[in-house]
Amino acid sequence: MVMLSLSLSPVLTAHATSQSSEQNSGHERKLAIDEKNTTKHSTKVNGKKFKYTATTGTQPVWDEDGNPTASLFYTYYQRSDVKDTAKRPLVISFNGGPGSASVWMHVAYTGPRVLNVDNEGYPLQPYGVKTNPYSILDVADIVFVNPVNTGYSRVLPDKDGKMPTKEQQKKMFFGVNADIKYLAEWVNTFVSRNNRWRSPKYLIGESYGTTRVAGLAKELQSRQWMYVNGVILVSPTDIGIKRDGPVKAANRLPYFAAAAWYHKALTPELQKKPLTELLAEVERFTVGEYLPALAKGGFISVQEKQNIAEQVAKYSGLSVSAVVNNNLDVDNNFFWKELLRDRKQTIGRLDSRYLGIDKKVAGSRPDYNAELSSWLHSFTPAINYYLREELAYKTDIKYNMFGNVHPWDRTGNKAGEGLRSAMAQNPYLQVMIQSGYFDGATNYFDAKYTLWQLDPSGLMKDRLSFKGYESGHMMYLRHEDLRQSNQDIRDFIKKSLPAKGQAAKY
Repeated sequence: MVMLSLSLSPVLTAHATSQSSEQNSGHERKLAIDEKNTTKHSTKVNGKKFKYTATTGTQPVWDEDGNPTASLFYTYYQRSDVKDTAKRPLVISFNGGPGSASVWMHVAYTGPRVLNVDNEGYPLQPYGVKTNPYSILDVADIVFVNPVNTGYSRVLPDKDGKMPTKEQQKKMFFGVNADIKYLAEWVNTFVSRNNRWRSPKYLIGESYGTTRVAGLAKELQSRQWMYVNGVILVSPTDIGIKRDGPVKAANRLPYFAAAAWYHKALTPELQKKPLTELLAEVERFTVGEYLPALAKGGFISVQEKQNIAEQVAKYSGLSVSAVVNNNLDVDNNFFWKELLRDRKQTIGRLDSRYLGIDKKVAGSRPDYNAELSSWLHSFTPAINYYLREELAYKTDIKYNMFGNVHPWDRTGNKAGEGLRSAMAQNPYLQVMIQSGYFDGATNYFDAKYTLWQLDPSGLMKDRLSFKGYESGHMMYLRHEDLRQSNQDIRDFIKKSLPAKGQAAKY
């Protein structure tokens, strides 16, 4: 692997220098409201070398009277040898939580540098980053955005020096619709400052970030008059498309089968099948038999209940009695605890390949999330090292991996309907979902269901696509999926760029 050649010569604006000096006087730990710092680099992606710049900085959020209410930290990567940005795609990247920084996709997925982890995504020392030979920076510039209270982004005091109350902050920033509204304004400013109005634009969000970018597609189009070419939903939430009751229960089974297959907890007959072949079989049973059986509730016949329980047990790796005792509705926590109980191990929530050890083998849920402990082990030192020592952005503000944004207002979530509406009104707009088969938090079959329900008319399904991977919530932590998932984004971008002279019309 060819390591990244770095030239750490920061280029600061006079405004940034002035604010940094003022910030440090008196040793106050305050955020510089509006600054940027640029470093020059080179890398090698898919065998081709090129140079790029990395700009780290803060950009304000303003209220309707033009007063700054918050400042967002961002990192902007731009290929240096591109002269005409009108044809150069811009990818605007968000993570989720809500309350999560952009660190995850920044230093593990699409950016030019990725975590120093092994091929399956487990931590290695020394902590740090290495070249990402599959980064999409060869075909698109990328900006990683940290919403309020994540990363170095912070709420600001008002013009009188007073911090807004918790309720005021919630109204301004911490809710489905408030989040979408202020971020759309921020994106408008960023695009204007960086002269990217003519560029094809893409939104990518992971986990709760999928609700964010689904809503942003419509908000940007309706309120900012900014049309995007593509939206990429990585490990999506429901984006406001309900899947409650029997649907919620049934949709877990294909994921259960995937996790059980990975841990070799299935019968030899099922275990020898390729994963995708097995999952296709389980999906047919889920939609055709399991869902109708759950819909019958307590009025299902004794014999049918027994038959369904036996099949669910076979596909999930659980005992028939465990399925029956849960009235056919096995919840995630029980599954994570039960699947490998005889081995005295639990499995991870966001990535069920990861194993945990509990204080007691007994119980109905794991003591902790095995995968999250592993990820924080490597991500936290890596991002703090990378920003300070390679990108030369130095501050005493703490980098919030997870920030205080709760209680989050989840009312009025119509992000999915907004995305559908944006697609209908913009014939260029395409959507791709990426999911890991071993993700138990935002499982892949829920993602497929969301895709199916996004456009009930079926008239736009040729602009909707799904990609699955043999990994978890952050599929890109597995080396093979880092390669494939980036290539899938690269192909998606190329596919969704209109041909010369191709008008946006039906």
